[in-house]
Amino acid sequence: MLLARMLTAIIGIPFILVCVYCGDIIFYGMTFFVSLFCVYEYLAILKKYNPHIFASLVMSAAFSIFLYFFKNFPVDKIMVSAVVMMIVFFGVEIFKENSNLCIVRISSSFWGTFFIPLALMHMVYIRNLKYGMELVFFIFIVIWTLDTAAYAFGKVLGKHKLVESVSPRKTVEGAIAGIIFGILGAIICRYGFMSNILTLWDSVILGFLIAVIGQFSDLSESIIKRDGDIKDSGRMLPGHGGVFDRFDSYIFTAPIIYYYVSKFLV
Repeated sequence: MLLARMLTAIIGIPFILVCVYCGDIIFYGMTFFVSLFCVYEYLAILKKYNPHIFASLVMSAAFSIFLYFFKNFPVDKIMVSAVVMMIVFFGVEIFKENSNLCIVRISSSFWGTFFIPLALMHMVYIRNLKYGMELVFFIFIVIWTLDTAAYAFGKVLGKHKLVESVSPRKTVEGAIAGIIFGILGAIICRYGFMSNILTLWDSVILGFLIAVIGQFSDLSESIIKRDGDIKDSGRMLPGHGGVFDRFDSYIFTAPIIYYYVSKFLV
C-alpha cells in the first residue's frame, strides 16, 4: 500500500506541476478531467439514490466547457445554467413511471453536476490571474503539506477524535498539525518563490485559510462517503483511492481563495 502510494505520488505530482506550469488549455484540460472523474465518483458513492449518472456527466462536461470558454461572464449566466440543469432533471423524472424519492435523486444529481465543476474551475480562474502560476503552485504545496502533516501526526500522536461520526481516523491533533504545517508551508513558499507577491502576513492568512477550509472540504467528502457507506471514492489512484479523494480539499478551498486573492491581493 505504501509503495503504491509513493509510486502514484512520484508520477502524479510532476504531472500536476507540469500542467500548472503550462497553464491555459493544458491546465484546464487536467482540471476538466479531474472534475469529470470527481462527478462520476460522487454519483457512484450515492448510487443507492439512483442519481441521473448519464445526464449528470454530460451536463457537467458541458458546464465545464462553458465555464472555460466564457470567462468572467455575469453571475446570471451561472444561474441560467443551474436552471437548465434542474429542468433536465425534473424532465427526466416527469416521464419516469416511478417518482418515489425523485427529489432525492434530483438533489444528489444536481449538487455533483453543478457545484463540483464550478468549484474546481476556480483553480483555472486562479491560474489566469496575475501571478496565477505561483498562486496555484502555492495552493497545491500548502494542501499537500497539511495533508501529510495531519496524517502523520494524527497517526502518531492522535488521541482525540475530530468528528468520529464522519471520519473515525481524523483526530484533533492531526487537524491542529495540519493547520500549523499548512501555515509553515505557506511561509516557506513565500520566501521560496513568492516574496514579490505575498507579504509574510499574506502568507500566514492564506496558509491558515487553506488549512482550515481544505480540511473542512475533506470532511465534507467524508460525510458523503459515510452516507454511501464506502471508504474510498474509487480505485483509480493506487494507494490514494479515487480522484475525488485526492481533490476533495479543493472543492471549497478554490472558490474562497480565488475571491480572497481577487479582492485583496491582485
